[in-house]
Amino acid sequence: MAAVVGFPVYWMVLTAFRPASEILSLPPEFWPGSPTLANFTRAMSTETFWANVRSSAVIGLGTVLVSLVVGTLAAFALARFRFAGRKAFVVVILTVQMIPLAALVIPVYLLLNEAGLTDSLGGVILVYLVFTLPFTVWMLHGFIATIPVELEEAAMVDGCGRLTAFVRVVLPLLAPGLVATSVFAMVQAWNEYVLVYVLLSTPEKQTLSIWLVSFQTSFGTDYGGLMAGATLTALPVVVFFLAVHRKIAAGLATGAVKG
Repeated sequence: MAAVVGFPVYWMVLTAFRPASEILSLPPEFWPGSPTLANFTRAMSTETFWANVRSSAVIGLGTVLVSLVVGTLAAFALARFRFAGRKAFVVVILTVQMIPLAALVIPVYLLLNEAGLTDSLGGVILVYLVFTLPFTVWMLHGFIATIPVELEEAAMVDGCGRLTAFVRVVLPLLAPGLVATSVFAMVQAWNEYVLVYVLLSTPEKQTLSIWLVSFQTSFGTDYGGLMAGATLTALPVVVFFLAVHRKIAAGLATGAVKG
């Protein structure tokens, strides 16, 4: 199973380090005969690469930060309070996650066009929140439900207000859940292609997922540059995941069972 899952990644990285003369060789070689960094140099020297890196970072981090702030407060209210429309709110969260993305492309574009938010990073972040917030709220609701409410009540007996108890008691215990949720939100925002392709028309504002298409032209496909670009695109998310994978595992285990 590991070989089946890992082989495409291995082949991508392998092709990224191969010279052009070895990429389409027959029979295929499973190890680079003459490793080279020329593909990475060519990919990073393209005109819009660093601008696209900036756009991807702004959209990804902006989506994660806003969805965590809003989603954490909404999940806390959902887990701790009983209010009118609570069940309807849960149904809306589940329903939004079931709507296919392709069905919303045209309505979303028309709505943002009327608001003057097309071809802007803020507009893309706003649209991404529609899809990341329901997931964030649903995930964090499970984590918050595992935190005993008695801890907050004890803090409030000692003089803390509701907000202070939330910040000092709930948030530190919620850290694994926040990390796990942020990774999933980041991956979704970083890898999304369809919406950002429709909403962003300026080349400098487009993300790395759109930038990769530039390696396919009417003259053919630059497989070396494409695979080097794909490796560079995947690297930030992989590094982030490796840095926090222990907290992700702890957070998923904590939110899976209500104690």
